[in-house]
Amino acid sequence: MRRPVAIVDYGVGNLHSAQKAFEHLGCAAVVTSDADVIAAAPAVVLPGQGAFGTCMANLGRAGLVEPVREAARSGRPFLGICVGMQLLFEESEESPGVAGLGVFEGRVVRFPPAPDLKVPHMGWNQLRIRRRVPALAQVADGDYVYFVHSYYPEPRDPSLVATTTEYGVEFASSVARDNVYAGVFHPEKSQRVGLALLAGFTAMLGSP
Repeated sequence: MRRPVAIVDYGVGNLHSAQKAFEHLGCAAVVTSDADVIAAAPAVVLPGQGAFGTCMANLGRAGLVEPVREAARSGRPFLGICVGMQLLFEESEESPGVAGLGVFEGRVVRFPPAPDLKVPHMGWNQLRIRRRVPALAQVADGDYVYFVHSYYPEPRDPSLVATTTEYGVEFASSVARDNVYAGVFHPEKSQRVGLALLAGFTAMLGSP
């Protein structure tokens, strides 16, 4: 029997909402801060909520910076959610001087000021699919997902971008490379489309 998907617990994020979403799909998931469990899991999910610097500090205090970085580079399916996606980059304007995980080259920036543009970007918005990666196999171009964020990534390599979204600017709403898929939106709050995305992600696991 396959081990459960590991949802990284470092004191932030919608951990149990994500766990319930996986279980709804018939995929066992465990919320854990145990580095050994994360290392042995067939797939790893890094959620996130709050400030970039706080999240990195929490990962450090939990002794999980290297285990999470290694999981993202291991070839096993890896999913980053919201700030968990942002942490995969090198740095963020939100927390100057704080190094991210550096899995992807690039930085995270705040929405530029504009008339009538409310920040944080909160609510439902569309995904425009730029690359049909495995996690998006069951998601249609133009589907709506749920966002709550003030920052978005600027990858140094534009080929990382899997989807974009329009909100004052066109920004990278998800990125993907090899085993890693990460979105600045919340699939666990995105109802049918979120479940479709998680189903595409779990399909990367293959048969038990």
